[in-house]
Amino acid sequence: MIFYVVKGAPDSCGRGCDSWIEAEGKIDTGTAARLKVFLGRLRDRNLPIYFASPGGNLDQAVVMGGMLHAKPTIARVGRTLVRECGFEAQDSDVCVKFKQSGRELHGALFTRGAICASACPYVFAGAAVHEVAPDAVLAVHSPKIFFTMHGGPVDPSVVAAAAERGHERADRMVATYLAKVGIDAGLLGLTKTVKFEDIHILTRDEIARFGLDRREQVETPWKFEGDKSSMMHKVAVVQRPGEKSFRLLQWRVACVDAKRLELDFQRPALANANFASVSIAGNDTKPTYFVYPPATAPGIEQWGLRMPQPALQSLLDRPEIEIIETSIDAAGQRVPQTIKLSNDGWDGALESLLAVCRQPRDSAAARASRSGNATAK
Repeated sequence: MIFYVVKGAPDSCGRGCDSWIEAEGKIDTGTAARLKVFLGRLRDRNLPIYFASPGGNLDQAVVMGGMLHAKPTIARVGRTLVRECGFEAQDSDVCVKFKQSGRELHGALFTRGAICASACPYVFAGAAVHEVAPDAVLAVHSPKIFFTMHGGPVDPSVVAAAAERGHERADRMVATYLAKVGIDAGLLGLTKTVKFEDIHILTRDEIARFGLDRREQVETPWKFEGDKSSMMHKVAVVQRPGEKSFRLLQWRVACVDAKRLELDFQRPALANANFASVSIAGNDTKPTYFVYPPATAPGIEQWGLRMPQPALQSLLDRPEIEIIETSIDAAGQRVPQTIKLSNDGWDGALESLLAVCRQPRDSAAARASRSGNATAK
């Protein structure tokens, strides 16, 4: 695992935050010592630390978590694309040398698809504050015991007994550590049910129950995704009062053309969706309704809405928006429930999206071109 400091765009790691530590790669026998030296160089500079790791050495992970627990550290799961690497792969020798140089680098932070697995969640859990984005992954499994046998053939029963003692020692160590950092012992109980060869991705309910992130609403900022889809994307997990589980909600903005945008909203399908409606509004604006009925797939509803670009921009230029979900109760009464969402990241994401939107066929530029061609003829 390597550690490096990154400076990004304003608010890239939260409001007022533009710099962070990236902890990237496998945890080996020297990782804790490297982290201690790295944190010592930072002195009193208190930056959030983002983990992107497949895991590794459990003993080292517990030691590292103890280091973070002794400081007012914020730990998150996220991966960084370092700008200095240019077109080189982020795991190339050239790029790794940049990351190991000790310089403050420049880059962009992503939580979507970022993974902290195996021993990594134990480091993560040690921080004073631990936050998991709704599109990031925490995953666990039971540890594997490694030991070296000297001499000739060894009785299999001796190997089995040594492995059992190793697992018992690991369980005691982890149980003591989890109690120290305030994480529910249920996490250890769960990991013991997952074979080392398998992996279990923690659900949002498990993340909250074990104390890894107990926030009732967690959302990402708006992000532009410049792949084949070219869209803006936002994700939230929400547990409303009275609900036992979290719901995963997603929003996507794509171009119809440069003057019209399509806003899609995806949520788990309702058990009774008759006459349900979904609308979007600012704090002081009249709601605009998504088209009914929604498109459906097994367990999913997707609601769509097309708006002129200025109208949607005016709505999302506000600090926050409201999503109003209305359903019909058993007595036939309309029951609205409102979710307030931050518009963080909207400006930059929209600018990137509009840069790739095609012009409408009847644009002024197209008319002028046709007029010029006619005059030339």
